[in-house]
Amino acid sequence: MASPETGVLAARARALAVLRIRSTALAVALLPAAVAVVLFVGRATGHLGAGTGWRLAGWIAGGLAVLSLFLAALVAVVVARARPALSPSVPIPEKSAPDLYRLVRDLADRLEVPAPSAIALTPDCDSWLEDRTHRAHGPPRRGGAAAGEGRRAPEAPVLVIGSPFLWWMRVAELRALLAPVVAGTGPSAHPDIAAARRFIRGLDAAVAVSARARGPLRALPLRFVGRVARLLLRAGREHATIMERAVAAAASERAQTVDYGLRIVAQEQVGLAYAGWDRLLTRVALPAWRMGRWPSRLDAGVVSALTELSRRDRLADGFASRLGERPACDLLEEPGAIDRAASLLAARLFHGGPAEPGPDWSPVGWNQYPEEVVDRKWRLEAARLHRVLDTLPATALPAAPDPACAPHLSYARSAPGPHPADRPAGGPPSSADRRDDPPAAPAPGPTLARVIDRLVQDERAGDLVAARLGAEVEREEREEAARQAALGGSAQDAAIGVAWGDGLVSEGGLPLFPLQPPRTGRELLADHVTAMVCCAAVDTAGAAPGLDWLDGPALLVDGARRSDLGRPVLSLVDDGDAEPLRGWLTTVGVRPEKPVRLV
Repeated sequence: MASPETGVLAARARALAVLRIRSTALAVALLPAAVAVVLFVGRATGHLGAGTGWRLAGWIAGGLAVLSLFLAALVAVVVARARPALSPSVPIPEKSAPDLYRLVRDLADRLEVPAPSAIALTPDCDSWLEDRTHRAHGPPRRGGAAAGEGRRAPEAPVLVIGSPFLWWMRVAELRALLAPVVAGTGPSAHPDIAAARRFIRGLDAAVAVSARARGPLRALPLRFVGRVARLLLRAGREHATIMERAVAAAASERAQTVDYGLRIVAQEQVGLAYAGWDRLLTRVALPAWRMGRWPSRLDAGVVSALTELSRRDRLADGFASRLGERPACDLLEEPGAIDRAASLLAARLFHGGPAEPGPDWSPVGWNQYPEEVVDRKWRLEAARLHRVLDTLPATALPAAPDPACAPHLSYARSAPGPHPADRPAGGPPSSADRRDDPPAAPAPGPTLARVIDRLVQDERAGDLVAARLGAEVEREEREEAARQAALGGSAQDAAIGVAWGDGLVSEGGLPLFPLQPPRTGRELLADHVTAMVCCAAVDTAGAAPGLDWLDGPALLVDGARRSDLGRPVLSLVDDGDAEPLRGWLTTVGVRPEKPVRLV
């Protein structure tokens, strides 16, 4: 088995190869200047004679030298000044987590490597070291270094820890998990490896700068810089990849002596944490984000989600017994405040919400989630479904409801006969619109029976409603994106390289990591019909909105979750068969003919 020193030597060899590429590029840039100097000296000393040809060659070489030096200086300035993209994270000052810093430093002492310079949290199930210095260290200041010392030691990187790990893992498990990560500070402290990494990051940042250049005066020179940077990146890609692999192998080998048995258990917890975190984001947090609310305790919620997963999944059986040990979040002085910051960052990254809370972007606690998110989500979707139904052609409309219910209907519409908005422009009013005709019966309002009858009686209604729901949702999302862009100013429209917090905004704005692809029209229709059924169950059968930690919004009947609604709804939406749904409604005691309250 290779020793850590062997891995560091292999990484250093590849780092030197990367630096040789930099030296070669510099030599190519200086070559015309060297030729011009040779010609100038040769003519001045008389070795080349005083012919016109040598004079012309000297002028050509001098012009090429000036151009080459100018372009080399342009590339060097852009590479040196460009800011590499940093991972958005929540910085953790030492005063906010002295125990966590003490754990990391003790771990670094055991591994005999430098301690990380700082600690930050990221809303992701991963941990890594991140070098947040870019500009190469210049020569030591006068009197600041001993004679013969050419370079200063690089600053230690920042340790970025996945926030779900702190809440789900125990202290001993977190220490074992971080051991190979912290061990990476050893190779990072090597001057050659650090210089090679800075060179690669600078080239990558220069490519990003050239990609966002606008205007002919900036685009033309930066496009040249981008091409040179891409050429150098291609030349050094293989060496940089092998260097990073060697660094990772050396760090892993060095960490073998620290908590090896616990590392196996910790790796099992990583897979479990990732599964629970993904379910929590996509099924619990995403519905709230779409409504302008962000759960403020996501990391605390992942503990509940993973505990529920441990209860349901026999493969995770026994993991919940660990919860009696000290959680790693106890290493923080104010875990609630840090959880809130990480939760807001997660909403920013995965959904694109504003960076700060506001009137239309407010936090919500888990106790208020069922009432303020689940119930409101159902009623918003039910209202959208009825708005779409109101705009459909008046064909195969179900019978009018009891007139006694008319005062409670929110979306009344004249029937029979077309709505005035459905008449051709300039056309004469129909007989239903004449004042001397008797008033028409009120149209079906926000009742579940109206939705079921329309989808059953009209074969075209399902496809038409699905298409219009998709268009309506897309329009609302565009309006919301425009509103957020207006609130956020230029930050939402920023391209790569614009500073935002500890990280950088990617080209195209936020979100950086969308959680779900766009939903199809049929999926939207099924979601909206489900929401209408839930509203009817709450209003007419005494049901209640609830929260399932793994599946998100849930319908509670007599205090128990009903998870058997999906199949009857799909039978109605896909096949036009309402009998399974009507049977389900009868079992629960829902009265579909009664109007529901909409938002």
